[in-house]
Amino acid sequence: MKESNRIFVLAPHTDDGEFGCGGAIAKFIEEGKEVFYVAFSICEDSVPAGFPKNILEIEVKNATKVLGIKQENLIIKNYPVRKFPQHRQEILEDLVKLERTFKPDLVFLPSSFDVHQDHKVIFEEGRRAFKKTSILGYEFPWNNFEFDSTTFIVLEEAHIQKKIAAIDEYKSQEKRFYANEKLIKGLANFRGLQISREFAETFETIRWII
Repeated sequence: MKESNRIFVLAPHTDDGEFGCGGAIAKFIEEGKEVFYVAFSICEDSVPAGFPKNILEIEVKNATKVLGIKQENLIIKNYPVRKFPQHRQEILEDLVKLERTFKPDLVFLPSSFDVHQDHKVIFEEGRRAFKKTSILGYEFPWNNFEFDSTTFIVLEEAHIQKKIAAIDEYKSQEKRFYANEKLIKGLANFRGLQISREFAETFETIRWII
């Protein structure tokens, strides 16, 4: 990880990056690494009643600020939620432009085990666009039938607390059962237990270049 100084987090929807690797993001920023966050949809079609249509755009700005991501390193697209397969080519072209412009050392994206249709597109096209880059697939237990936990990032409690604080910025999503501090911390505890540490996040190793 010492050689990974420019890191990209690809989030199909706002908050996916926080759930999938929020602790790792907090750790990397603490270490002085440059982290970019790309959200491909602000999910206007699924915003709960009573909130403005752009609420998730506002919330992702607040959440990434909590994690320490620079405002200029947050890139927000507006592909329609649950319809990424129909926009596959446009998404690939966006990803290729990002690769050519920024040339990251490490990319985080949804894993190959993720069954959500939008997540699947970002995995498939992200792997294609960043094939010359190390890639880790992040974990979504509620979207996975199984998971290949081949890479672990050791975290401190402070990193998990920042992850929880970032997720707490999504007031429009707080009724979702997985937006739960106990669940988030418990999963980090469990993944830490697997490597005899207190906290960790785990990832599928999609490509690792040494």
